Amino acid sequence: MTDQAAAAPAHIPVLLAEVVAALTPGPGQTMLDATFGAGGYSRALLDAGARVIALDRDPSAVRFAAPLIEAGRFELVEARFSQLAGVLDARALVPCDAIVFDIGVSSMQLDEADRGFSFMRDGPLDMRMGGDGPTAADIVNFTEASALSRMFWVYGEERAARRITAFLVRRRAETPFTTTLDLAETIERAVGGRKGAPTHPATKVFQALRIVVNEELAELEAGLEAAEAVLKPGGRLAVVTFHSLEDRIVKAFFTERAGRLPGGSRHLPPVQQAKAPTFELVFNGARAPSDAELAVNPRSRSAKLRAGIRTTAPAWGAAA
Repeated sequence: MTDQAAAAPAHIPVLLAEVVAALTPGPGQTMLDATFGAGGYSRALLDAGARVIALDRDPSAVRFAAPLIEAGRFELVEARFSQLAGVLDARALVPCDAIVFDIGVSSMQLDEADRGFSFMRDGPLDMRMGGDGPTAADIVNFTEASALSRMFWVYGEERAARRITAFLVRRRAETPFTTTLDLAETIERAVGGRKGAPTHPATKVFQALRIVVNEELAELEAGLEAAEAVLKPGGRLAVVTFHSLEDRIVKAFFTERAGRLPGGSRHLPPVQQAKAPTFELVFNGARAPSDAELAVNPRSRSAKLRAGIRTTAPAWGAAA
């Protein structure tokens, strides 16, 4: 264990051993940690001898970077997924050896009440990973009802989206929403209480708001396409997701890019492969946390890891 690892926070990222095994880091390699967070993946890659460029759109992430910067092979850049190609190109690091994405909100962001990501503690209804753009309060208070309902249905997969929206619209007409607990308690009243549900009734609405506030799915799609463009032949891409919307995007990306398209049936012709595969899968399907990891970190229960190895074929890009 290096000095920078010992000095870092105790946070351990999900599926760490599996991610490292998929990326095979080593001396002389340049790797991109597209979601720095508290630096867990970056630390592991540095410990394996690699040079690491890390991205995080959250300016507060810099507080975890100082011990890693001292290693001399690390740099943290405030940037989004969609900007990763420009970050690497500006440093003459294209093509690179490996990229890792850990999609979603970090444990630190969830635990900080003033960020507004969680209703476990009361805080401002913000949810922005960076400091720009509309807040969750702006969306809840000013989005037209039908659009708000569709948002909860599509991005939160909330079956009671219409009922919740109608309740919120009536309430916001009297008093705007400004705090997380106020919104969560109002949603709970809208659906008639918890009724023995294993999760809080507001969970899916909060997920939807966070996704929309941070444009998470669009950023993920842009990041995957950028990774395809900047990885060298033999370079590796690992992506950890935490809910079905993210995983569908990642699964579809690897399925298409690995050439694993439907084979057709006696009624329909097979789907034609228009372009050469740009990835080979490191393993079939997705890897999930072990029972041992779940016992230590229950928040990892929904995590999935998918990974691929870049071929020599030209990147498909957005046209795909």
